[in-house]
Amino acid sequence: MSSSTSGSDLRRYFAAMAVVAALTFGAVWAWVVTMPLAFLEPEYAFWQAKQVLVEGCDLGDVLILGDSRATVGVIPALLPVKTSNLAVGGGEAIEALAILTRALACPAQPKLVVVSWDAVHISRPDLFWERTMRFGFLDAGALAELRDVSQMLGDSSVYEERHTDGIPSWLRDRLYLAHFPPFYFGSLIEGRLLWRWRRNEAGLAASIAARGQYYFGVDEGSSVVAGDGRLEAFRPLPVLDWYFDRILALLAERGIPSVFIPMPVNETTARAIRPEVSDGFAHWLAGYEARYPRFHVAGPVVRPWADKWFGDGFSHLNPAGAERFSALLAGTLVVSSPGG
Repeated sequence: MSSSTSGSDLRRYFAAMAVVAALTFGAVWAWVVTMPLAFLEPEYAFWQAKQVLVEGCDLGDVLILGDSRATVGVIPALLPVKTSNLAVGGGEAIEALAILTRALACPAQPKLVVVSWDAVHISRPDLFWERTMRFGFLDAGALAELRDVSQMLGDSSVYEERHTDGIPSWLRDRLYLAHFPPFYFGSLIEGRLLWRWRRNEAGLAASIAARGQYYFGVDEGSSVVAGDGRLEAFRPLPVLDWYFDRILALLAERGIPSVFIPMPVNETTARAIRPEVSDGFAHWLAGYEARYPRFHVAGPVVRPWADKWFGDGFSHLNPAGAERFSALLAGTLVVSSPGG
């Protein structure tokens, strides 16, 4: 065999391998884009339920926006008016503004919006890239807004969080929006391509039926100090402060009243929360009450409950605690027509 023939065979071999690799990568990419329920972690199904409710404009009179404590603690079925719980685990005001904007595009407007975040989710970045962008919760326009606002405020704490891979920000953004497969390889392996499909479909259906509510920990009590108890002071991130203000401004423009309802924390955490945190949080919220007449804060920012009502170390209410809180909320919820 001549050297030229051998070289030609080698080139054909590498060309064939390149084609196979490209086709395989393309197939995986198509799977990532079209079948996220098959392999993503269960939290994806719960986030997707919120989007399904909004897409169907089946929302009711009250919307709940906030983080995981609100997701767990507000059970729409126990409230006296039709309610949709659009809070998401690890969510901050960025995600809330995105889904609120879509909700307000529906023909029927809510009569009340309840907002609730703990101090941690206003003063620290959390899971924006791991959940929000991997789950496709923000579109290109919303991501571009975050980039522009971050640059304007000089606060890239969320936009550039843990950005150490060397990929330029503009390219990273496009890859996330395109659901680039390497960002999902861990989930693909753990989910065994389709191992999570049935569980996620069941979770999606259950969360839709529960109008967005779902649980995290379900233990019969927790005495663990949650993140609030480890903060040294309350310092809202400028970018999250901007988004919180934008939510209230948007609601004010529509004449929709809003209320901040602090979620309970276990007694162990409440005892650990520094006065600098609780006082700073309360002062920050009071400033918004003064700025927006149709916004008010319901009760103290630290609401201690017995440890037995919590299901894990993050001060998520367990089922009994969530039922108790929702029953109390039902007794105090006041809903009036927008502009009234």
